[in-house]
Amino acid sequence: MAKVRLEDIKRRFNNVTAIEDITFEIPDGEFWVLVGPSGCGKSTILRTIAGLETATSGKLFIGEQLVNNVPARQRDVAMVFQNYALYPHMTVAQNIAFGLQMRKVDQRIIQERVMSVARSLSLEHLLDRKPKQLSGGQQQRVALGRAIAREPQVFLLDEPLSNLDAQLRDDTRAELKQLHHQLGITTIYVTHDQVEAMTLADKIVVLNRGRIQQIGDPQSIYARPANEMVATFLGSPPMNILPAIYRNNAFDVNGHLLAIPPNVAQYLHLPQGQSVDLGIRPENIYLNEPPFGFASSPSRQEPRRGLDSQRHREQGEEELGELVVDVKVVEPLGRETLIRAGLPGSSVLVNVQVGGDVRLRPGDRLSLQLDLNHLFVFDTVTGDRLYPPMNN
Repeated sequence: MAKVRLEDIKRRFNNVTAIEDITFEIPDGEFWVLVGPSGCGKSTILRTIAGLETATSGKLFIGEQLVNNVPARQRDVAMVFQNYALYPHMTVAQNIAFGLQMRKVDQRIIQERVMSVARSLSLEHLLDRKPKQLSGGQQQRVALGRAIAREPQVFLLDEPLSNLDAQLRDDTRAELKQLHHQLGITTIYVTHDQVEAMTLADKIVVLNRGRIQQIGDPQSIYARPANEMVATFLGSPPMNILPAIYRNNAFDVNGHLLAIPPNVAQYLHLPQGQSVDLGIRPENIYLNEPPFGFASSPSRQEPRRGLDSQRHREQGEEELGELVVDVKVVEPLGRETLIRAGLPGSSVLVNVQVGGDVRLRPGDRLSLQLDLNHLFVFDTVTGDRLYPPMNN
């Protein structure tokens, strides 16, 4: 096991810069996730650590060794790919043992390690089968087993779950987390799935356009995103972004005036007419009681209770702002229902979570309460967070 340190890593392909100013250090034994949209550079970073790509500039250390000029086969890292990359003519046992045989490990040790890995991954009953006789989830576990059997200093996982169905992905994700807890090997995991990033990581590295946007533990990044890109990328459903104009100590959102809470006002010093982007997560938006305006069926009297804003007032969350929206899409999820609503006369959509018993239809008009104590303010040009202050 070993720590991994990148110092100002840059990778260029001809005239295109894939990654730039990549600097971080992963402590020994931690599980870090590189996350971001397609093309952000996360796989390039992983391949550079593996030695499959060569850094144009910067320094890369595994443990205390500078490995910029060390070939991939000598870096003592194990990589698991999205497409499994199993040998089709070999059995499960032979696939798991392959890396050890290439290193001329004693045959008795190979057998012991194959059996140990197979038990940990529930593969012991499949050792004599070939990859074509396995399901996608079983093939992925074999690929993981081949990496684990080597006992490398570092695991590198490049979107290993993206080819699995939803239920199997959830199960395998839990297995991965348990395995890491057992093995304690430094692990770097690449994904575009923010749910995987949030549930697996000790620390998350959020990337966009080849640059690091933020590094932190999942809850810290969720609660205090550094910029608008991070705010909207992490979270399901994502943070709502409402274009607004500052006027007379209030935010004008499509004609709705939201009074600026005192705790926000003391940090923001905006000129009149300044455009900003307001951010608020769906869990901080509540339905007024009762909802009103049955655009699709005005005579219907069925109760449609959402999350009670009065309850939040009683808990001391008094800084509320009101928005009127029209329901566009209703997505029942069982325990809860996701509503996508639009500001009248605007293309801006608002995601709202309500209880699963709430019955709404496209066209219904809703009055929403926004808990302004959980408001974010972003610069419309740079996307940087203006509020809460960056040192908070």
